[in-house]
Parts: sequence; C-alpha cells; structure tokens
Amino acid sequence: MSSRTLFDKVWDLHTVRTLPSGQRQIFIGLHMIHEVTSPQAFADLRLKKLSVPFPERSVATVDHIVPTENQARPYADDLAEEMMSAIEKNCRDYGIRLFQPGSGKQGVVHIIAPEQGLTQPGMTVACGDSHTATHGAFGAIAFGIGTSQVRDVLATQTLSMSGLKVRKIQVDGKLKSGVYAKDVILFILRNLTAKGGVGYAYEFAGSTFAAMSMEERMTVCNMAIEGGARCGYVNPDETTFAYLKGREHAPTGAAWDKAVKWWKSIASDADAEFDDVKTYNAADIEPTVTWGISPDHGVGVGENIPAKESFAKDEWALIDEAYHYMDMQAGKPIAGTPIDVAFIGSCTNGRISDLRETARVIIAHGGKVPASVKAFIVPGSEAVKVIAEAEGLDKIFIKHGFEWRNAGCSMCLAMNPDKLKGRQVSASSSNRNFKGRQGSPAGRTLLMSPAMVAVAALEGKVSDVRRFLK
Repeated sequence: MSSRTLFDKVWDLHTVRTLPSGQRQIFIGLHMIHEVTSPQAFADLRLKKLSVPFPERSVATVDHIVPTENQARPYADDLAEEMMSAIEKNCRDYGIRLFQPGSGKQGVVHIIAPEQGLTQPGMTVACGDSHTATHGAFGAIAFGIGTSQVRDVLATQTLSMSGLKVRKIQVDGKLKSGVYAKDVILFILRNLTAKGGVGYAYEFAGSTFAAMSMEERMTVCNMAIEGGARCGYVNPDETTFAYLKGREHAPTGAAWDKAVKWWKSIASDADAEFDDVKTYNAADIEPTVTWGISPDHGVGVGENIPAKESFAKDEWALIDEAYHYMDMQAGKPIAGTPIDVAFIGSCTNGRISDLRETARVIIAHGGKVPASVKAFIVPGSEAVKVIAEAEGLDKIFIKHGFEWRNAGCSMCLAMNPDKLKGRQVSASSSNRNFKGRQGSPAGRTLLMSPAMVAVAALEGKVSDVRRFLK
C-alpha cells in the first residue's frame, strides 16, 4: 500500500538518475522563459555551441520590462528594447514559442501558462523567476531557477537538485467575508516566518483550500517561496480538472480521460507520511496587511504594529530596521496608514477573479480615488484584459479614478516605467515588500489583497474592506 506524498511521486517519476553527490538529475516537463533571466543563458549556449534538443518543452513570454501604458516599439527604455530584441532573436534561432504583445497570449509568465493549459498535474515546472511555485496549484512541482540553470534546462531538459522534506499545511473552515486567498498565505507566512520553509516543499491541504478556485490556489502557491519553501502545491481534484478541460494545450477525448485517471493517482495518499504538519482554522484569519520589509511582517487590519519582543531574539535587528525604514511604531494601528500609490496586478493577484472582486468592492464603496493617490490596475495577461473589458470592468475602474493598463509585471518588480518615487507608500497586491522592491530605493510597500488595495485607494489610507461589504 502506497503511503507517499505527491511530491515524492512526482520527484521519483522525473528522476533520470542519482548523481554521485546524492542529488537527483530531474527531468523538467515544462520550462518557461522570460526576457530578464534568459539572455545570458542563451549567450552561454552559443559560447559552448550547445543546441536546445526539446524546444517544444519551453515557452517564452515578455512581462518584466514591458511598459503597461505605451507599448509602441521601440521602447523608450533602451535596455528594455535590447532585452525584447534579444528574446525575439533567441526564440527564433532555437525554435521556441514566444508570446509577444499583440498576440493575445502575452502576459505575466505565471498567468499565461495556466490559462493556456500548459501547466498540468504531475509536471515538473521550472522558470528563471522566484514565483514559479504558482504552478503548484495544479499539483505540479514547480520552482524558480537561476540563469545558469536556465541554460542547463535549455541544453539538457534536466536539473541537478537535492530532495526536500514535505510539510503539510492544513487549513480548515470557511473564510469570512472580506478574507481572501492572499490573506490566507500572509497569515501562514506570519506564523511560519520567512525562513520557516527552508528545505521544505509545502503541501496546502484542508477544506479551506479544497473550497478555493484554481486562481485562489495559485495566489497561495505563488507565495510559498516567501516562506522559504522551494515549492508549494495543492493536490489535483475536480476543481483542477474543470479548470483545465477545454484549454488549448489540455488533452482531449480519450487522452483527457487517461490524463485525469493518472492525475488522480499522483495526489498524496490518504495515509501519506509528512515530515511536519501545521494546522490552522480559517475563522482565525483576518484581512491582512504587511507593515515591515518582509512578507511575514503581517498583521490583521484591526491589529497594531507588533512589539519586537514578540519575535524571536535573532529577528530583533531586522524588526528595528523595519520600524525605521517603514516609519512604523510598535503599538500603532496599521489601519489609517496613509498611502500614495495603489497597485493591483502581478502574478499573485492579476487574474480575472481578482479584477472582478476589485470591481465589486469599488462599487460597494461607491467613492472615487482622491487626487492625492495614484491608483492603477494591470491585468496579468492580454486574455485577462479582453475578458475584463468584455465585462465592462475597465469602465468601472476608470469611472472611480483608477488607471487601466496593458498586461505586464508592472510595479511588482518595477523593471519598467511603473515605479514608486522617493518615500511613497504603496498599497500593493503583489508578493514582496522588500526595501526598494517597487522601484524607489526609499519606497515603502504594504502587501494586501486586491480588495484591500481597492479600498485603500478610495480611502487614501489602509482600511478594513469588511466595512463596505454586506
């Protein structure tokens, strides 16, 4: 009788061999490429006169440096234009699919692959981007890699990797109104810390995750990396299969039935053994806002900034640094913190369900973004943009004072014109609140759900979204 986790099953199935070091040579089923971490990898291929033997297993898009306002070529930023030209040439030379702006398929790499059915259960997925863990929502083992590893996957379709322990994170119960998947992962990070997952794969289980849509599960898995975990995943189920069915690259006919049977078999066994188990109650989770300089620096919107004594002693220096950088004081309420910029988008929260909920909250509030706040909404893909506009969401956003943009990473990483200025404070639906993360060396980022960002934009300060939801 099997007693194995999904991670164990997928790991073993993709092992080519065990290396003398004890690492495994792991076959990579899907390799995703973007314009920032691939140029050096392709340059190394040319230098070493290496080919790409499985170009059909790699898919490229452009997202990090793409402007979200004026996308006319050549780009105003010479480096961005150079990166665009490089990925176009590299994909053309090596026969790799590239989804460019205007194709209808361009967007943030971790949004376009799922929406096209490229990400499937039981896969190994790699990309030169930290938030590749997103694809674990489908029951895939997905991880970010460095530029030299991008080269290795292009040249061999494999990676040398060490195994991981598996921690089961079980959350049960129904989320309260105004509490979203983003709040769940911020709550988990707060409890397990930014380093707590080092050496682990996270399996997200329990009735709370079972009730989530695929897009909500992607939000949770996206930020597993922020807890130090190498990857995070949810076992595939009927929700997974319903999402994939009919998508462009999903199996069809008899192949679909065969695939679903296999996908069910790779889920963790009922008696699977885990290296660690953490359990939480959904009723304990509140709308959450980060106050510091790490994604695990979060509090419920009704709470105060925590005292440093509530953290482990080896964290005190970081907490003092966070207080100073963010201009926060222990004991002060997080609600009411003024903001200058509101950003809704990113691979964490730029999907159509995020935009629909944002529109619902905006309508419920009924106000307009004040002149003191710059608020903008960036769809995660061209496909998301088309759906949003067909549903009239863009008109709702614009009417209430939000800017409506084109698809891209935008201010999440700010490798494009969307940047904070000086000491501006941003309410952001993205995934990292590191110092300088959103484009200004002194800029400050408060992470929260898209619904919370929308209310912060309309109020001009951090506010509890539940006040405006019936």
